[in-house]
Order: sequence, then structure tokens, then C-alpha cells
Amino acid sequence: MTKDRDRMVYRRNDGNWANKRNDADRASSVHRTQREAEDAARDMLKNQGGGELTTKGVDGRIRSKDTIAPGNDPNPPRDTEH
Repeated sequence: MTKDRDRMVYRRNDGNWANKRNDADRASSVHRTQREAEDAARDMLKNQGGGELTTKGVDGRIRSKDTIAPGNDPNPPRDTEH
């Protein structure tokens, strides 16, 4: 179940990385690197009051999911990725 303010970072056809809100038609911002797009998405989520950040890899498959505070992470002790 996704909330409207959750965000996704994915690679576009032109090779750039997009930071897009799940309920939006267009990307909020476009970046040259995945790291820049993730950082922008984290900042936007923090300003919006938290949410879920989903990052897709070059192959289009989900690579990472992270709950940005003050969101509710259901299993914080099991999260060894961050």
C-alpha cells in the first residue's frame, strides 16, 4: 500500500535518473547520477513529513526501499542495509 507522498528513483531512457512522487505524472527532478536523485528524494521526503523511498537499479528492478523519518518502519532491527 503506497501513500501519495512516497517517492521512486529510477533511470530514464535518456540515461538520467528521475526522482518522482508516486502520484505525479512527471518527475520532480532529474539528475545525472543515482546518488544525486536519491539525495534529492530523501530531502523532499523529510520536508513532506516522511514516507517510503524506493530505488530501482539500472535493470528496472527494485534495488532498495527505505522509510524516511518520521515514517513508520515496521521492522527497524532487521534493516541491515542502512
